[in-house]
Amino acid sequence: MHLPQARLDQVLDRFQEVEARMGAATDGAEIVRLSKEHAELKPVADAVGALARLRAEEGELEEMLRGGDVEMAALARDELQALKERLPDLEREVALLLAPKDADEKASAILEVRAGTGGDEAALFAGDLFRMYQRYAQARGWKVEIDSVSEGEAGGYKEIVATVSGDGVFGRLKFESGVHRVQRVPVTEAGGRIHTSAATVAVLPEAEDVEIDINPADLRIDTYRSSGAGGQHVNKTDSAVRITHLPTGIVATSSEKSQHVNRDKAMKNLKARLYDMQRQEKDAARASARKSQVGSGDRSERIRTYNFPQGRVTDHRIGLTLHSLPQILEGDIDPLLDALIAEDQAERLAQLEEELA
Repeated sequence: MHLPQARLDQVLDRFQEVEARMGAATDGAEIVRLSKEHAELKPVADAVGALARLRAEEGELEEMLRGGDVEMAALARDELQALKERLPDLEREVALLLAPKDADEKASAILEVRAGTGGDEAALFAGDLFRMYQRYAQARGWKVEIDSVSEGEAGGYKEIVATVSGDGVFGRLKFESGVHRVQRVPVTEAGGRIHTSAATVAVLPEAEDVEIDINPADLRIDTYRSSGAGGQHVNKTDSAVRITHLPTGIVATSSEKSQHVNRDKAMKNLKARLYDMQRQEKDAARASARKSQVGSGDRSERIRTYNFPQGRVTDHRIGLTLHSLPQILEGDIDPLLDALIAEDQAERLAQLEEELA
């Protein structure tokens, strides 16, 4: 992709403008805003600068080729060949930085896993999925904090909600939202027949820096005693909190020991769900214009199948099948995530090409 110099100059001009305004700003809120924009623009400006230098060097070498010195022309030819091999990779890197991107790419996320069709087996599978994400998060140094949990009667979870904190959590996990299907022989099945069950996953960006306007009159707040399979973790008092947003019917809960903490967590989760609802509306509108959108915003879509008899995992959105199911369930999901992100990058580059055409 050949990027017009005018587009690259726009980036450098804005970066220099932000730097100049940062030096003159006295208002705290403006300094914070400019610092954030500066941090976002700096890697783009650095890459654009590197590309400009490479293009300038290309012009100099081509000029040497046209000169009368045979020995210098031979050296320039070799250097020019090496430069032309590097140039497309750098142009693609810059194009990806310039392409439309998710504003929540760097955000922490709220991870929700719920048992779907399949009874006890679905709850067990929901437990497998949550542990998969938990191991992946631990390997990347992210913090996982459980907000609410409802355990299955035979193990696993009917529902579990957790906050995953760290840099770039949402950007890595956002394509996990959807229906995950499992095909295996349940431990409770005496006849050894393969059953199909499902669990749903939702990954929501934390709405920390986004203004979500919530009218207190639109909320119903209930306290209750959390339920579970038993043990010390089950509340003995009505400290769990359920907040219902009446206009949308969205419900957020938290069932830790402290009612005060639960109220804060439930409100945080409610804001994330309301923000996610706005995102889904935008995603659906964008997906209708692009047939192959990976993250379509449709949470009812079956996105992946985990087939135990054949030891394979298939992501239906990109037609990728991996014969490494045990490793994936142990948290080695980067091969899946990298392929999904690469597909999304290709779509964003196509969108940029349309804008530049």
